[in-house]
Amino acid sequence: MGQLENKTAVITGANSGIGLATARRFAAEGAHVIITGRRQGALDAAVAEIGSNVTAVRGDVANLDDLDHLFAVIADEGRTIDVLFANAGTGEFSTLEGVTEQHFDNTFGVNVRGTLFTVQKALPLLNDHASVILTGSTAATSGDEAFGVYAASKAAVRSFSRTWANELRGRGIRVNTLVPGPIKTPGIADLAPDEEGVKALHGFLEQQIPLGRMGDPAEAAAVALFLASSQSSFVTGAEIYVDGGLGQV
Repeated sequence: MGQLENKTAVITGANSGIGLATARRFAAEGAHVIITGRRQGALDAAVAEIGSNVTAVRGDVANLDDLDHLFAVIADEGRTIDVLFANAGTGEFSTLEGVTEQHFDNTFGVNVRGTLFTVQKALPLLNDHASVILTGSTAATSGDEAFGVYAASKAAVRSFSRTWANELRGRGIRVNTLVPGPIKTPGIADLAPDEEGVKALHGFLEQQIPLGRMGDPAEAAAVALFLASSQSSFVTGAEIYVDGGLGQV
């Protein structure tokens, strides 16, 4: 406990799944956590669940005005940022033939545009030696059917982390990518049309994973804590997989 004592951490997409689990873990480790999400009701529920050391700011990372508002709130509170977890993401299935302009724009708007401008607009508030964590995906390299646009967006995120690790090294800022495999989150459930579809999707995924089960958001949060803390002080530009071995063996 206390690995992030007196630190300020910003987590986007933190009203459910990996983001919420990470906000809960960071707060328990002593950080003041600033969380964002698009749905105010879900944010309010997340604040109630985390309990203390948390501030919620509603916003969409694909909207640059919302990002400006987020960082203005942080600056107005007199805070600077020790940990930035650019976690907000979205995805849906579509084969090449079915991709629409809206599908592409929605996915790249959140996953690529949102990630880039989240980090860019945070730069004036990022402390030297801060930790920046991006959320990637095993889909970026797996070639799964009907997931091409999402995979491409996460490949861009991976490229960002390598470039930014170089660009920010003069300030000692570390940039790494947390790469989840199948984690039991609302985001994965939303890929299925109904409850039966969710069960079928979970069952299919579990058969592919060497550990024989899907991951829990708390397991991804534990790796995010490693990347956020001094435990990973010599780690930058890296991908850390949390996938039960799916992409490894």
